Amino acid sequence: MSEPSNHPRWNAPVPPQHPVRKRRKWLWVVLVVLMLVVGGCLAAVGLVVSEVSDEDAGARTVTVTYEVTGDARDVTVSFSVQGTGDLRTEQELEQVTGLPWRREIETSGQEMSSTLVVTVGAAGGKATCRVRVGDEPVRTATASGPHDTATCKSP
Repeated sequence: MSEPSNHPRWNAPVPPQHPVRKRRKWLWVVLVVLMLVVGGCLAAVGLVVSEVSDEDAGARTVTVTYEVTGDARDVTVSFSVQGTGDLRTEQELEQVTGLPWRREIETSGQEMSSTLVVTVGAAGGKATCRVRVGDEPVRTATASGPHDTATCKSP
């Protein structure tokens, strides 16, 4: 008989090996970049919408209050108001023979400007003007003596 050999007599066919599939990394990179671009666009649109709504909220209606107090017997009062929301300017000149005097005007806009000018008449005396726009601090000024003028401006 023959001696056993370490080698098998017949070799079984080796199954074919499939090539290792590489993952498509570029597909993931494209997806991440696409998500970042879409997210950035959505964030930009959100900021623009927020700014527009803030501007609309800024066009609020406020009350402008004018007051003149004092002991002067005759004064000339001139006031004006400008609001950016309604694009209007109101001006008025009034001869006042008795104090106190008060006027309120409603206007709208983000920025408002108001001026109150008081001039004491020839008889003299003292007149103090006050102007307030919405919740802003009161602006005051005082005129003393004949033909003296006080100007209150806000803001």
